[in-house]
Amino acid sequence: MKVLKNFLAATLVLGCVAANAADMGKAPITLISPFPPGGGTDTLTRMIGSAIGQEQGWNMVVENKPGAGGNLALDATARARPDGHTLVMAQTDNIVLNPWLYNKLSYDTFKDFRPIGPVATSPSVFVVLPESPFKTIADVVKAAQARPGVVSLGIPGIGGTGDLTGYLWRKAANIELMHVPYRGWGQAFPDLASGRIDMYVGSVASLLPQIRGGKVRALAVVAKERAPALPDVPTFVESGFKTIDQSIWWGLMAPANTPDDVVATLSKALQQVQSQPELVKKLEDAGYSVLKGSPEDLARQHRADHETFGKVVQDAGIPKQ
Repeated sequence: MKVLKNFLAATLVLGCVAANAADMGKAPITLISPFPPGGGTDTLTRMIGSAIGQEQGWNMVVENKPGAGGNLALDATARARPDGHTLVMAQTDNIVLNPWLYNKLSYDTFKDFRPIGPVATSPSVFVVLPESPFKTIADVVKAAQARPGVVSLGIPGIGGTGDLTGYLWRKAANIELMHVPYRGWGQAFPDLASGRIDMYVGSVASLLPQIRGGKVRALAVVAKERAPALPDVPTFVESGFKTIDQSIWWGLMAPANTPDDVVATLSKALQQVQSQPELVKKLEDAGYSVLKGSPEDLARQHRADHETFGKVVQDAGIPKQ
């Protein structure tokens, strides 16, 4: 009797998932952003959600779940019903790095999610005040060699991509920089403006308004190629650091056990809007570059970066929280 009850319960669950798969988009689809409204990830999530909604006729709802380095958003997604109606805008700084930065997670970044597809990239950019004596990356290196540990770099959190990129730069140039962690640009800018720190690093998408507004000047971007939004700013590769080219990426993920046909439907919908010239331009104007690919492409990127950044975290000696 107990076996029969369990069988009937499982059948009901599977039936509900299948029904939702068949009715894809008839209920609102929630896109979870791991950051507050108004930030770069929130902007990207809303752009993509709006484009998919208009193209497919779906009701796309963005829900902001900031906190704990993105863990709250990932946990909510992992626990959601696997019917394609809850997705998360995952990115390098949470889905890749959090397993290396936190002692205990409520989810497994590989077992508890199904990739839908890569969305976009935006390189890190190092910025200084317009009047800073540093005109190039070479200027910073020269100053750091003359004053080891004195030149300071503001970073958006310990163990994030900004912190790790700074570590890679220090190692490649054989220099010492003083890393100063902040909760974000809003907290860091007063210290940069007052001269308490010499530089700051963040994504192009998050710092582009400040660069365009003349509040800061970009020294270099961390990417293989120049950012479309900053065509006059050189890359670290151009500046002589061939191995510093790791861009930040964003990708859509769903809960594990989301049916194959739902994943295929969502992936197709994403790739369709990524081919729209107007959306591509909007994203580039906001500091992003479209990163188009299959669920398998995102899975490979996730796995490769997990290994790559994990080695950097360990080499840098960053302790888990």
